Amino acid sequence: MRQKVTVIGSGNVGATVAQRLADKQLADVVLVDILEGVPQGKGLDLLEAGPIEGYDVRIIGTNRYEETANSNVVVMTAGFPRKPGMSRDDLLKANHDVVKSAISEAARHSPQAILIVVTNPLDAMAQTALRVSGFPKQRVIGMAGVLDTARYRTFIAEALNVSVQNVQGFVLGGHGDTMVPVPRYTTVAGIPVTELLPQDKLDAIIARTRNGGAEIVNLLKAGSAYYAPSAAVVEMIEAIFQDRKKILPCAAYLEGEYGIHGLFVGVPVKLGAGGIEEIIEIKLTAEEQAALQKSAVAVKQLVNVIGV
Repeated sequence: MRQKVTVIGSGNVGATVAQRLADKQLADVVLVDILEGVPQGKGLDLLEAGPIEGYDVRIIGTNRYEETANSNVVVMTAGFPRKPGMSRDDLLKANHDVVKSAISEAARHSPQAILIVVTNPLDAMAQTALRVSGFPKQRVIGMAGVLDTARYRTFIAEALNVSVQNVQGFVLGGHGDTMVPVPRYTTVAGIPVTELLPQDKLDAIIARTRNGGAEIVNLLKAGSAYYAPSAAVVEMIEAIFQDRKKILPCAAYLEGEYGIHGLFVGVPVKLGAGGIEEIIEIKLTAEEQAALQKSAVAVKQLVNVIGV
């Protein structure tokens, strides 16, 4: 029997997640959305690509959570983009309501699922999903670090004119301005990146990584990134379904790790069939630890606003 994935939200991120899952034949997919006709239309369109692309997975769109029942993974992508005149707190409260409602329904119909949260502000929305679902912390994961790391690796490979596959590294912390790239743990074909790039170029790459999402928004004028975010989600799902025990940077609920208590913060984790099977604690310098704590404080401010 194939695995089943529910994708909440049939916008660009959600629909592209569904497409990538189908292309890899990882799971049957249910696209669910409050907009009538949109998930159904996109689901049917993806299904009809099957004979050409060679996949046999089942893809449906719906407005009802009953059809999402017994999903193995639920991906939360629905939410409002920030609009002119909307404060950060306005966006936070609006998306809190969306996540609270959607996760409540999804968790009720798929009580054994693993939740992957993509909706922004990511860390606070993951905390909302944890509280609403009542799931154990291992089964609620925020997708941010995989995406941020992909951007970081892309920019390093570009600067050195090497394959992205040669670049290994990760970022810690919250998704956005307070993320914490760790150049000490970044290598290019095993060579420390600090031996290949001067500090000023590394600093510029780190700054560009922090603003990676905004850079794309500014270029598109309307809308935001979805090709790389969807690829990041599917890498996580693949690690779970294939029980790869793959170490990836994800937003995890910390209870003392890195000196942080009761918050979702991006850290390296081992992903397998059980979701987060281990939180990997690495040694940080005082400066890196301070940056991570600053990131946690920013997340704390957000969760305090919505009371989760």
